[in-house]
Amino acid sequence: MSENNQKNQYSADSIQALEGMEHVRKRPSMYIGDVGVRGLHHLVYEVVDNSIDEALAGHCDEITVIINADQSLTVEDNGRGIPVGIHKKEGVSALEVVMTKIGAGGKFDKDSYKVSGGLHGVGVSCVNALSEHLHATVHLDGEIWEQEYERGKALYPVKNTGKTDKTGTVVTFRPDSTIFKQTIEFNYDTLAGRLRELAYLNKGISVHLIDLRGKDPNEEGELFHSKEGLREFIRFLDANREPLIADVIAMEGSKNDIPVEVAMVYNTSFNENLHSYVNNINTHEGGTHLSGFRRGLTSTLKKYADASGMLDKLKFEISGDDFREGLTAIVSVKVAEPQFEGQTKTKLGNREVNSAVSQAVSEMLENYLEENPNDARIIVEKVILAAQARHAARKAREMVQRKTVMSGGGLPGKLSDCASQDPAECEVFLVEGDSAGGTAKQGRDRHFQAILPLRGKILNVEKAMQHKVFENEEIRNIYTALGVTIGTEEDSKALNLEKLRYHKIVIMCDADVDGSHISTLILTFFFRYMRELIENGYIYIATPPLYLVKKGGKQQYAWSDDQRELLQNEFGQGSSVQRYKGLGEMNAIQLWETTMNPEHRTLRQVTIDNGGEADRIFSMLMGDEVPPRREFIEKNAKYANIDA
Repeated sequence: MSENNQKNQYSADSIQALEGMEHVRKRPSMYIGDVGVRGLHHLVYEVVDNSIDEALAGHCDEITVIINADQSLTVEDNGRGIPVGIHKKEGVSALEVVMTKIGAGGKFDKDSYKVSGGLHGVGVSCVNALSEHLHATVHLDGEIWEQEYERGKALYPVKNTGKTDKTGTVVTFRPDSTIFKQTIEFNYDTLAGRLRELAYLNKGISVHLIDLRGKDPNEEGELFHSKEGLREFIRFLDANREPLIADVIAMEGSKNDIPVEVAMVYNTSFNENLHSYVNNINTHEGGTHLSGFRRGLTSTLKKYADASGMLDKLKFEISGDDFREGLTAIVSVKVAEPQFEGQTKTKLGNREVNSAVSQAVSEMLENYLEENPNDARIIVEKVILAAQARHAARKAREMVQRKTVMSGGGLPGKLSDCASQDPAECEVFLVEGDSAGGTAKQGRDRHFQAILPLRGKILNVEKAMQHKVFENEEIRNIYTALGVTIGTEEDSKALNLEKLRYHKIVIMCDADVDGSHISTLILTFFFRYMRELIENGYIYIATPPLYLVKKGGKQQYAWSDDQRELLQNEFGQGSSVQRYKGLGEMNAIQLWETTMNPEHRTLRQVTIDNGGEADRIFSMLMGDEVPPRREFIEKNAKYANIDA
């Protein structure tokens, strides 16, 4: 056998076990982030990532994900199949090593996988440890091999169970409810969002999602497949925005042996929407690849704009932000040995990637601007307008800065602050309306709970220029109450989180359509202008009850129609129901008991599982296009009263 053929063999000897996994069940959050909804879905992504890695290596083009009726989940691919030969060091099948040893996998063998998303090595063994049952089936060399596990321990040695003409791996697992106590129910939309993303990032791969739960199971499922990759991804993300130029600007190539793929388009909005990926992992904190994109974009557009003479009459310098206003872009790189900051893999540190992406973007843009002079002029005109608006926003920003605590100004007059000065224990409620604000003020615990009433519906920042946002009184009050400054002209949305006065910021609105709208407006503001607060887990939504069910001396609150019906049946005939249409209909004691008391309340933490999907939904909900918004509301109408 030649040396090259030997290197391309994926065998039992390719599997390297780095360490044991005794701590996975004791410290699951160290491996998957948390044991809530996000951690539950992370299990799926770890298994799917193995199949995607096979695709990146050129051995797989079909992946099927099935949510089974018993709350288990199956991931099947047509890759090579996990090796089943005896592992020399461990003395058992390589399949068992992969499934039961943390840090075991072919990804540590450079000859098996050139690039991989799961280089921290938790992978499928971590999924196995956190599942009450897992069944692995491998189709390899015409044979079928199987092994089952309970909570990470093999029930029997790997066994041969038949013949096959297929290749690939099938993993079925059921999460352990003693670990995932909140829920073990997978969310279809969450999985669909990630699988759609993977299909765009890996063009040519077919990813099926099937849901067999409920009375009407979807056996045909949904197919995610992309021929154009990031071009299609950009069109999907920007479907609800008005384009400024007709075509998506895109490139795909390799710089310094680093595969780089970039797609971008300008729209008429005032927001910058950049999404970055390394080996299919969404690096929502950015890193060197995003820095390289920004550098290449700014220098190339600046050079073109200067040469065009369009900047001659501008009386002030253009900043990097101006070149990115109204820009939607995706940067995807494949790196053989990525250096991520932290286990969550959210920021890339490889210095060599910066110049590779910068060069690629510069070449792509230079060619595009030269070949499309009309589009080039439109883009530069947009940049000039952004610069003029930024110049106008400076005064509005300075006005906010002067009123913040750091610059010596006072707190907003409407803010009822708490006594504690420790941000870690302090929380502020952003309350809809002065009336409800007054009730909340009476019902709160003054030691650690602050109240900031908001008058009416705050500005829709999705459709507002930056200086209009900073001029808005309610938004200025939020900035001032939280104690954060707004950043610099170079990065106008950067926050100084060390000055944040509260580590719980709770949106508390009426449990009706208007309340949901106000919550969405506030969330849109946080997502577009204070995204770091969401990413650091500081934003929450309060859940006031919808009903009070009473009979005689008994009474109980209900947060949904189903709960109300159960209570009415439990209380029997003669029970009465009070519907809370707004926070103002509850007295201070009721509001404290149901919505503000940490011992009894339910706060929903706002998280961003998929930045691209969140971006698309906010632009759809708060943008100008009515039909997609109506379709979304109709689809989710049954949740409208309980999910903001």
